[in-house]
Amino acid sequence: MAMEASQRPLRLRCSVQNYDWGRFGEESTVARLFRRNSGKEIELGQPYAEFWMGTHESGPSFVVVAEGSGTEAVTLKKWTGANPGALGDKVVEKWGSDLPFLFKILSVAKALSIQAHPDKELARMLHKMRPSVYKDPNQKPEMAIALTEFKALCGFVSIEELKDVLVAVPEITQLLGNDEASKILSQDLNGYVDAKSFLQLVFTKLMTASKEAVSELVSKLKARLDLENKIRTLTEKEQLVLLLEKQYQADVGVIAAFLFNYVKLSPGEALYIGPNEPHAYISGECIECMATSDNVVRAGLTPKYIDKQTLCSMLTYKQGFPEILRGSPINPYVSRFRPPFDEFEVDRCLLPSKESVDFSAIPGPSIFVVVAGEGRMEVGSVVEELRIMEGDVYFVPAQTEIRLSAGADGPIKLYRAGVNSRIFA
Repeated sequence: MAMEASQRPLRLRCSVQNYDWGRFGEESTVARLFRRNSGKEIELGQPYAEFWMGTHESGPSFVVVAEGSGTEAVTLKKWTGANPGALGDKVVEKWGSDLPFLFKILSVAKALSIQAHPDKELARMLHKMRPSVYKDPNQKPEMAIALTEFKALCGFVSIEELKDVLVAVPEITQLLGNDEASKILSQDLNGYVDAKSFLQLVFTKLMTASKEAVSELVSKLKARLDLENKIRTLTEKEQLVLLLEKQYQADVGVIAAFLFNYVKLSPGEALYIGPNEPHAYISGECIECMATSDNVVRAGLTPKYIDKQTLCSMLTYKQGFPEILRGSPINPYVSRFRPPFDEFEVDRCLLPSKESVDFSAIPGPSIFVVVAGEGRMEVGSVVEELRIMEGDVYFVPAQTEIRLSAGADGPIKLYRAGVNSRIFA
């Protein structure tokens, strides 16, 4: 008995983004996967930054149709609109006939902007006010899972570390003014409200300083660190600041980096970022999943549109080092990363040669991407076998059971994004 069309996995042809911070040519996992996925050659002089898998109109995925079938390729968004049953009842009830998550792979050569993503209420307002900049009314919580060593700035340092920064970085003290800095250093800031208000004052004063003042302070900071580097070993944060200065001269983000936690993920570790939390990816490659949105409020380390006033007012100003996720084992080959957001979760599957693993039927949709290796995908109780290899991306409808098998020539590495399974509990 043949499977229903809305139960079959759909092979997807996905989109790529060539942002200037991406890696070039063969050094970019994004470029290599895009070549395998699309059949297009890599342009060696072009940065390949993000590989998008999903329904967002800024980078849509297309359902692959058989050659000579006479059927026109359609976007996944259009297909799910016509086949909402493939999303499952609960997903349609909560989010309508669109996929609630956007799945990506990032190849980062230089730092992305210091940014935050608005919560739902602010996203609606920003989209209404400036639809050309804020292109949809959705919130955008996100999670990054490291493929290589992955470096990022994320969230504000603790208040004690902020005090240390004011002592160790005279350029920030100069910008604040000695009286203001002395007040902060002398205060007992254990109360959260006090700590938050002082942090907001420091960050806002820094971000809204004039270009001339910022340029002068960055220049002083660089000269001081270059000199001190000859007589002592610079801290990791100081080395990072010098790297950022090379990439974005005279940018306020160079100094602002001192206020954020410097996070280094090993492969298989993850970081999640809630709405209204500041962050900037620095280098490395990662799997990223988020709510279906492309809303970004930027304030530094970028030549793009900067909205400092919105950023400074929207942030939560929470402090302390972010939680690092390492995934919960589902079976010997699969770990699940489940952030505190309904829209998504991600499974990481490392399958040794000749081994198999089952993904049970679930009430929501999934997207699978093969990052390395090759093998087979068997679908449902009536075995329909598909050969899968690096660069393949499949949309798997709700209530579809999948068995994956690695080939004889080596292991297969893949990731699955789906709606957070807690909503089906």
